[in-house]
Amino acid sequence: MARAFLVVMDSAGCGGAPDADRFFNGDLPDTGANTLGHIAQACAAGQAEEGRSGALRLPHMDALGLGAAIRLSSGDDTPGLEAKATGLWGAATEQSNGKDTPSGHWELAGVPVPWDWTYFPKAEPCFPPDLVDRVCAIAGTDGILGNCHASGTLIIEELAEAHIRTGRPICYTSVDSVFQIAAHEDHFGLERLLHLCRELAPVLHEMRIGRVIARPFVGDGETGYLRTPNRKDFAIAPPEKVLTNWVQAGGGAVHGVGKIGDIFSMSGIDDCVKGSDADLMAHLHGLGKTAGDGSLTFANFVEFDSVYGHRRDVSGYARALEWFDTEIGRFMGEMRADDLLILTADHGNDPTWSGTDHTRERVPVLCAGVGTGQAGIVDFVDVAASVATHLGLTPPRGRSFL
Repeated sequence: MARAFLVVMDSAGCGGAPDADRFFNGDLPDTGANTLGHIAQACAAGQAEEGRSGALRLPHMDALGLGAAIRLSSGDDTPGLEAKATGLWGAATEQSNGKDTPSGHWELAGVPVPWDWTYFPKAEPCFPPDLVDRVCAIAGTDGILGNCHASGTLIIEELAEAHIRTGRPICYTSVDSVFQIAAHEDHFGLERLLHLCRELAPVLHEMRIGRVIARPFVGDGETGYLRTPNRKDFAIAPPEKVLTNWVQAGGGAVHGVGKIGDIFSMSGIDDCVKGSDADLMAHLHGLGKTAGDGSLTFANFVEFDSVYGHRRDVSGYARALEWFDTEIGRFMGEMRADDLLILTADHGNDPTWSGTDHTRERVPVLCAGVGTGQAGIVDFVDVAASVATHLGLTPPRGRSFL
């Protein structure tokens, strides 16, 4: 009986979004942003030589159609990614008015976001006083730190010592509809941080803020500070049933890998594992061996985005892609005859682009286990429809490209 593996390479966009001019990094519109295409071009130009060298080498994904998908989506050159496609490939266009995690994942799971998200203004302070008061009341502190738009890694470096000294949580946001709280696991306490975010979430969700994110970290002033894998997202639940619910209703188990459980508030998900991307890849390999008939494994590999995209680290992003390609090649070699693997992304985060925020892009859609061909330009919801069709289900929306 069929199984499906839907794997999201977080932020690995392929350019070409027709409405990119409506989305910005600072004052620069996202027009022309192309995460994968620009990484390939930088590698070929010798501009991504830290920890790796030369042209971008992604033989397994390129054989599925990665280079072809980037060229179809954007028209950009893809040096190093020029293989003849032997998989089913295409590119997907997002309809939701956002370039963030919930928008992308909900729509890939079959439900476009039906409202406009709320965003905090780019001002200091950027949070309304009553929200700050609520944070302080729950946390039991006399104030917060941050209260601004910031890069998560940079603001921890900047404010960690003040946080440890005062006990105040570090609160910040980004261009996304998000309220993030960073706190030291030992000095502030992990459970205390999770409780704070859990209690705040309904307040923020009522404001149409998509996620409240706990960002725990460890370390000290001498060795430096490092975010831990204990991140947790408290997200607004989708407004209606999504792919995970469809699969469960059809009798199949749904396994989450990474932050999938948080994104969908565990709706329709039987179990979920977290960890570093290396840990998650080990879990994916394990589920390739153990997942039952009719099951869906829904995975997100976040470090492309969180570690490399936001930091505009082209070499690091390229290294991560090459590691992932090797591992996904191993996974494909272990697939059963009736398995479907779809590799895709939720948005872009072009590390060659101005700013530190996501970029509005189409995303690649690469399929293994269903023959060869071109799916063309599809919608995000068609990914969910295709997975459902493969599992013998009738999707309520979208069009299968299988």
